[in-house]
Amino acid sequence: MKKLFALIAVTSICVGTSYGQVTKETVPGITNLARVETTVACAGAVTTSAVAEIKKMGFASIINVRQPTEQGADIEGATAAAKTAGIKYFNIPFNNAAMDPAAVTKFLETIQQPGVQPAFIHCGSGNRAAGMWFVKRVIVDKWDLERAGTEATALGLTNQALKTFMLNYIETNKK
Repeated sequence: MKKLFALIAVTSICVGTSYGQVTKETVPGITNLARVETTVACAGAVTTSAVAEIKKMGFASIINVRQPTEQGADIEGATAAAKTAGIKYFNIPFNNAAMDPAAVTKFLETIQQPGVQPAFIHCGSGNRAAGMWFVKRVIVDKWDLERAGTEATALGLTNQALKTFMLNYIETNKK
């Protein structure tokens, strides 16, 4: 009987992991950090002082989807900090108000480049970062919408208009 319970517990853990186990972490200089195993982290605002810590956490790249004009978005400073820390840095501006499919396409091209993953994706709150990952899971990883949506919600995708835009992008670009 004990072996049966152990088998059920292990099976439950494996099933949970196959959907991407999302954990929340607190790191100085990083807002709303949510991580999927070692594959990706989605977060909100990041200070330049946190860039070296992101590298120490084992990430190969930082993908920032903030607009350079957003308050607190120090693209220039983050680029310099990434260079100093020895981590790849990409800025793919995505505006929630004028959602541009070209930014999502650019994100998908970037995330698939050799040496980019594991990736640390961030924006102001974590919403846009999780939205980008949602699209990647469906289009690149071939996950179904429910599975990818559950993970994206756990990572921080809470804006319904953004989710609808991402669903439309997926529908238009699925192969």
